[in-house]
Order: sequence, then C-alpha cells, then structure tokens
Amino acid sequence: MVSWSSCSLSSLLTTTFSPFNSPHPENGSRIPRRLHTYLSTPWATPNLQPISHFFAESPPKVRLVRGPHRCEGRVEVERNGEWGTVCDDGWNMKDVEVVCRELGCGAAKGTPSGNLYKPLADEKQKIFIQDVNCNGTEDELIECDRVEDVFDCSHSEDAGAICEKSPPKVRLVRGPHRCEGRVEVERNGEWGTVCDNGWNMKDVEVVCRELGCGAAKGTPSGNLYKPLANEKQKIFIQDVNCNGTEDELIECDRVEDVFDCSHSEDAGAICEIPETVRLVGGPGRCKGRLEVKHQKQWGTVCKAGWHLSAAKVVCRQLGCGKATLIKRCCDKDTQGQGLIWLSNVSCSGREEDLQHCLSGLEGYNNCTHDEDTWVECEDPFKLRLVNGDTSCSGRLEVLHKGIWGSVCDDGWAKKEEQVVCQQLGCGKPIFVPAKARKKFVPGDGRIWLDDVHCKGEEQSLEQCQHRSWGYHDCNHKEDVVVFCLGFCTGPGLLESSPKVRLVRGPHRCEGRVEVERNGEWGTVCDDGWNMKDAEVVCRELGCGAAKGTPSGNLYKPLADEKQKIFIQDVNCNGTEDELIECDRVEDVFDCSHSEDAGAMCEKSPPKVRLVRGPHRCEGRVEVERNGSGALCVTMAGT
Repeated sequence: MVSWSSCSLSSLLTTTFSPFNSPHPENGSRIPRRLHTYLSTPWATPNLQPISHFFAESPPKVRLVRGPHRCEGRVEVERNGEWGTVCDDGWNMKDVEVVCRELGCGAAKGTPSGNLYKPLADEKQKIFIQDVNCNGTEDELIECDRVEDVFDCSHSEDAGAICEKSPPKVRLVRGPHRCEGRVEVERNGEWGTVCDNGWNMKDVEVVCRELGCGAAKGTPSGNLYKPLANEKQKIFIQDVNCNGTEDELIECDRVEDVFDCSHSEDAGAICEIPETVRLVGGPGRCKGRLEVKHQKQWGTVCKAGWHLSAAKVVCRQLGCGKATLIKRCCDKDTQGQGLIWLSNVSCSGREEDLQHCLSGLEGYNNCTHDEDTWVECEDPFKLRLVNGDTSCSGRLEVLHKGIWGSVCDDGWAKKEEQVVCQQLGCGKPIFVPAKARKKFVPGDGRIWLDDVHCKGEEQSLEQCQHRSWGYHDCNHKEDVVVFCLGFCTGPGLLESSPKVRLVRGPHRCEGRVEVERNGEWGTVCDDGWNMKDAEVVCRELGCGAAKGTPSGNLYKPLADEKQKIFIQDVNCNGTEDELIECDRVEDVFDCSHSEDAGAMCEKSPPKVRLVRGPHRCEGRVEVERNGSGALCVTMAGT
C-alpha cells in the first residue's frame, strides 16, 4: 500500500476521479494519472484529514481576499494551483451572484472595484480572465463565458464582490440531528428563540434552505425538544411571515421585541437530512453496505481502519438506532461496483455527522469491493406491547427520542395490526372484541403517533404513513391495543432472544461465550477479554453479577474446528445492555478455539415453573419474561 502525508483530502480531490485515468481500474481505485507519481512517493504514513473536506464537493476555484470576511473582497480564481485576479471589464451583478453561490455565501450585494481592498495584488500576480459573462444561474464561475490570457488590464482594475455574510443566523437545537429542533436566531452574538405565532411550513422552508438541509417536513412545537429554553433566554421574533422563496429567515417579514410569548410557545422545524451517507443492499435503510456521496457520485468505504465508533456516527446521522454490527462486505451479488471513496476513517463516536470525522484517503490502495464496509444499526422504530399477558398483546407503544409513547387509534385497522405483529415477530393479529380491549390501562405519557395508515405489506411501522411525531387530536382513551397470535408459534420468542449464550458450563450462566450472527453461532477470542465484558454478558442473559472470566477451553469439549470465531478485542465499558453494543473487531484470523473466551455469572432463578399441580414437578407450565409470568396457550387440533 502506498503511503503519503501532509496533503489535504480536498487537494487530492480537486481532480475528478475517473475510471479512464486510473492506473488500476480493476481494484476500484480511481487515481488521475497526473497524481500517480505523487501518490507513489514513499513518504510517511498518512496523516488523518477531516472528512468535511471530502464531502465539500470540490474546493471552490474562486475566493475573495482582503475583505472584512470571506464573503467580500477582491476576486481571485485558481488555475493549476496558482491564484490570479479577474479584470473588471464587463463585470456585473450576475457574475457576483455566481461567485457568491460558489462560495456558499448569501445573496450578491455589490460589485466594488477590487482596488478598494488593500494592499493591491502584487504586480507579479497574474490576471487570469476578463470579460466574464455569466447569466447568473451557474453554480461555478468556471461555467461562465470569459476571455483568458489578459493583456490590457492592471491590478487597479481587478474585480471585487460583496455577498451577504455567510454564517447562518438561524439554528435548530435539541433535536436528533442538525436539521430538526427548536428554532433559534442570532442577534449581535446572542441566540434567542422564535415565538410560534403564525409559524408555518413556508417559514420552515426558509430555515431548511438557510441551513443547507433538505426539504421542509414539519412545524413541530419547540417544546417537544427538551429541556425547554432557559427562562433567561430571550424570544427575539414572532409573527414570522415568509413567502417560502427567501434564502434566509432574516429576509422574511417579522415582529421583533416579543412580549406575549413564553418558551412553551417556541417554534420548531423539521427538515430532511441532506443525503451524503446511505446503507444499501440490506433489508432496510438501517442495514447495508456503507456508501458516501462525493462529486455527485456514490462510492463505498473500505473496511480498513473502520471501527464501531465510526458506525455509531453513521447510525446517528441516518436517524437509526445504535450501531449493532460492522463487518467486511460482501458476496459478489451485494458488493459495490463503482468507486471506493474512503478508507481509514477515524471517529470518536460522538460526532453528529461522518464529515466531522477524520480520514486518510487511500486512493492508490489495496482495497477491493470485497472489503467494502457493512454497517447494521438498530431499527429506530422500536415497538412494544405493554400490560398484556404476553409480549404479543397489549397497549402499543413506540420509542421516539428515548421516550416511549402510545399511538392513537384514529384510522387504525387490521392492516396496521398486521404490520405490528409481523415487526414484533408475533405472528398474525387476532380479533378481540372492543370490550376486551378497553380493559387495558390507558397510557399516561406522550402520544407519539396518529392517523397511521399501512398497506399491510410493510416490514416496519416506520414504512407506513402517519402524522408528524407528537401531532394528534387524541386522548389516552384512544390508545391502540393489539393482540397477536403470540410467541408460542415461534418467531416472537426468537425475536427477543439474546445474541449471546454460555455453553458447556454447569448451568446457563456459566460457560464458553458464543455469539449469534445470521442464525449461526460463533465463539469469541479472549484477546482483551475482561470482567467488564463479562458483566455485559451476564446482564444480557439475565444472570446475576459477573464472577469471573475463565478460559473457554475449560468447558469441554472445545468448539468444533469448523465453528467460526466471530469477534475479538471486545472492549466494553461495563454499562452496556448487550455485547453487540461494545467495541470489537470482527473477522478474526489470529485466534484458535483454545483461546475462546469464557464467562462466569451468578446463577439465576429458573425461567420456567409448574403451578396448580400437586407438587412442584407437575402443573401448568409458565415461563417468565421481563419479570412477569406468562401462560402460553396453544390450540391442539381435534
């Protein structure tokens, strides 16, 4: 593998990566020939670079210098790594509009002479272009008509541009990502909220546009985003009235100096998240081969250097649940076919967006598509049925922002119940009279969903149509209650079964550790295995406290040589609920079954009992789940 150093990711990507100039197109790399020598130089190991440079399509070929901020100054353009000025012959507002757009600044405000920005350009600096003629709709200045090789201009005639200052004057806080939350606006360095009087979708459209988010999706109350704003924080504006086409909220009509609003009336906004990351080829949007978007093309990420901390960022960015699995992808039917954009991605796990992580760009690399990264996140649309006799009957609750809430029964019918029962692995829905449904204790917390409409074919309730989170016209007397055939038929019990087990020990809470992947059980290499890891195993199995980390080879016979070793270097902090939440290395090559990990937990009470019989060894069978007894009834044919 060729190494390189001290070059920014953005500088390497200024040239379009194309299969037509790749020295090794067959391995997924896309390296311009003119970079071949540069990348082949045997320098030091690569420094990690911010991925934000990578996601910023390509560095602009234009800049404004000597002004008060980056959105005002003398215009300079780049050619072959050298910066030159622009002669102001024919320079006008349409040209400035394009410059402002390319730089991600606001609206064009003026075409000042470049000689206003002192000192003037050095006489040795070239003037690259003149007679620029843009129509004002171009994305980059290089798309405009122009004359190059200038002979009749001096630096006293350099072009200038004034754009609106770029940092957004609006932000969304306390939401699940930067494109959803309570609206705050900035004034003189201080942030205040917006009263929701008159707040509507046109106003949200402007907020989304200003923040560089996607389409406007909702106008939730800002009081959904806890904690509420501090009582000392000011409410700056109310009665916002946008037509929906403005670039910034400050352009909209509004009333300032608010006196009759409280923070319980703060405005909120929901925008789509710009799609720069996706998971494809899996069973849903939260599981699959990782791809990132660059230069308007999707490409894969090499597994080299990829860890669970980076997967946590991807799952968070996609609005999915916690990361549960990373592995090398894939078989030939599901592996990527095009570009391999990134490798050696390094995240702390706390970033909100993958572009805030670091990366080394191994353009000239040994990665092939069978090393593409595969990521699996929890389905964010968690469901449960509560207060029933089993986990397959009861009042329906959904998890949103870490809080369980109920679902209103407006429009609720059999198709919706089919989706719920299937998602929970509880078989088919059962018809139960309304009188029996009313016996369930209504909820007393949030009502998250209303007007849910399914076709009955969806794999998850997430795929059904529904109103925005928290929007409803219901009370808890209208909470949805669902009855499914139940876990006696099989899938339900498997759905909630742990992904870890202890085998060959004296009881179920001691033995060699095995983990499950896609229906297959494999062992765990004991490299780095310690009591914190055992604590998590014991917790997941519902056993008592961790008592030891014996070698798995104490539990005879050893695992069969054909059984795979799935993970090694497990690193839990001891507070996780499941082993799958811990950092770990998958695809193990340097361990044998003599190094399998073991765990010893306090023995737990039995999960089964016989009741109503003449003695403890005869009676009706009951099994325990989540602290309550449940009777499994099966219907025998006659």
